[in-house]
Amino acid sequence: MALNVELVSPTQQVWSGQATFVSARTIEGDLGVLPGHAPLFGVLVDGAVSIKSVDGTTKEFNVQGGFLSVSNDRVSILTESAN
Repeated sequence: MALNVELVSPTQQVWSGQATFVSARTIEGDLGVLPGHAPLFGVLVDGAVSIKSVDGTTKEFNVQGGFLSVSNDRVSILTESAN
């Protein structure tokens, strides 16, 4: 199983693909998402988002706030900016 992940900012699609794990920091603390995760909606704080893709590589992004949504093995990350 894999997660379908999209990380977008207002100006670009930063990353899109399949992943086995996503971690991010929300206002309620650090969050890890694996396939089969329960639906949730979180408010991101400035910090790192880590995406482990299905090929085993890990991508790290520094985001500036935003939102994270998980539903049916789909993770959508919307941020003001990412690099």
